[in-house]
Parts: sequence; structure tokens; C-alpha cells
Amino acid sequence: MTETSKPVASLKSTTDAWESLFRAQVAVMRHINSMPEFGKLSMREYDVLFNLRNCPEGKSRMVDLNKHLLITQPSLSRMITRLEERGLVVREADPDDQRASRLSLTDQGLKVQQEIGREHVKHLHELLGSALSEEEFHELERLSTKLHRAID
Repeated sequence: MTETSKPVASLKSTTDAWESLFRAQVAVMRHINSMPEFGKLSMREYDVLFNLRNCPEGKSRMVDLNKHLLITQPSLSRMITRLEERGLVVREADPDDQRASRLSLTDQGLKVQQEIGREHVKHLHELLGSALSEEEFHELERLSTKLHRAID
């Protein structure tokens, strides 16, 4: 091993950790799906609103938004149409690419996202807040961010 190379985890360690992380996510996601705030919008629809709210200038091209979601491009297109029909999202021409459009939240979309978001964070805290210490949550965030960066 050279000074610049990092030790590589064993195959067993990698797969055991992934399986544990995946099982924890499945358990959490099942609880989240049943939370009352997702009676107004599905969790996936909320995820679109949440990600749009966090985009620079509050606007995104669909292809860029899709990079943050676990949904196919055709499914996202259909979902955006439904969210537009409900008055939560609006499309506008992309000034940098005439073939594309940019998406943003309407005032109503922002209001719905904030209402659901407030309830969602409370329920997440009720579900998970006592599972780990403050320090452990910081470590989980650090490790999750490190994994994310390694893949990107």
C-alpha cells in the first residue's frame, strides 16, 4: 500500500454494512409512508416539491431534478403534469435551452411543501430521535455524506 492509496474494505464488510443500511432504510421508509402528512401528497410527490424548493433560484430543469430522485424520467414527467394540474408546480421556458423547460413551485406548492415538511420533521424526530445520540446522528450524517460523495 502506498501513501496515497486507502485501505479497501473486505467484500464481506462492504456487503454486511450495505445490507444493514438498506434494511434500516426499508424499515424507516415503511413508517414514513404511513405518516399522516402523506395523505395530501405521496412521499414521491413531496420529494419533488422538497427538491424544487432547494434548487438554486427555486428552479430546475427536469433532467437536473431527476438526478436527486429515485424515479424514472418518464414517471417524473407524468408526475410533474399531475402537480401542474393541482397548481403546485409551473413550467417555464428555459432561457438557456429552448428545447427544455424549467420547473418551479407555485405559491400554493411552496405552502403545501412547508406544511407537509413541518409535520414530516416532527414525525421523523418522534420515530428516530431516541434511536441514536446527538453525536451518533452527526457521525451517521458524516458517513452518509462520505458514501454519497464516493459514488458521485
